[in-house]
Amino acid sequence: MNKDIEQLQAGDQASEGQGQALLQGERLDDLMTKELQIIQSREVFSFSMDAVLLARFASIPPRGRVVDLCTGNGVIPLLLSTRTRAAIDAVEIQPRLADMAKRSVKHNQLDDQIHIIEGDLRTYPRTAGQGIYDAVTVNPPYMQTQTGDQNENEHYAIARHEIHCTLDEVVEASARLVRTGGKVSMVHRPNRLMDILESFRRWKLEPKRIRFVHPHAEAEANMLLIEAIRDGKPSVKLLPPLIVYTKEREYTEELKRLYYGNNGVWSDGQEKEGES
Repeated sequence: MNKDIEQLQAGDQASEGQGQALLQGERLDDLMTKELQIIQSREVFSFSMDAVLLARFASIPPRGRVVDLCTGNGVIPLLLSTRTRAAIDAVEIQPRLADMAKRSVKHNQLDDQIHIIEGDLRTYPRTAGQGIYDAVTVNPPYMQTQTGDQNENEHYAIARHEIHCTLDEVVEASARLVRTGGKVSMVHRPNRLMDILESFRRWKLEPKRIRFVHPHAEAEANMLLIEAIRDGKPSVKLLPPLIVYTKEREYTEELKRLYYGNNGVWSDGQEKEGES
């Protein structure tokens, strides 16, 4: 089973397309839940574990409206569709990734539920009012523009670095889009925790759940999952750490469940907190 997860992340489980028109260099990968598939390419930034964990961590209403920001090739909306009947909008600034996401949605016959929008989260939406969503998910660029190696493929650089949006701009957009009492869920790096907390409170998003992800039990966290409530009361839970590998370098049972759900089906097992 560990090999299956590695293959999914590496894109080794490509199919022939099964009738879906693929462009040069693209492949169709299995998401290993409810027979969902996604179009990917090594030429652009493909999804990784952080997107899957966010899609599982986020508190999503059974109905209503959800928006995913920085959606990339649309993996988070696709995975969320297994947990909710809510209408899901997804915003991506890169035309090529937005196009791949649209074709993946069509391939999975989810056009009635998922709407991919090519646009800038800083100005979206142009016509609808504020606070129109019940939940927001976002997997933003992790690195500030002055850090890391930006001498790379343009698609990778935009996905990794705050070129088109800063962390604070992402949080401002999330707060603007979510209704009072609605939830904003984000995956990021632990070294940006203080920046995230400061920005959340600046834009009236009160942190409620935080979970650190560790490569193994003895290692420092290399990923952070955080969820906040718009106009919520101060009270935060630090959830047990999520460990990726055992001492034998095998994936932990919890990690496998998060990838595969219950026999390939993601039921909505999120905690019912009833917080405000």
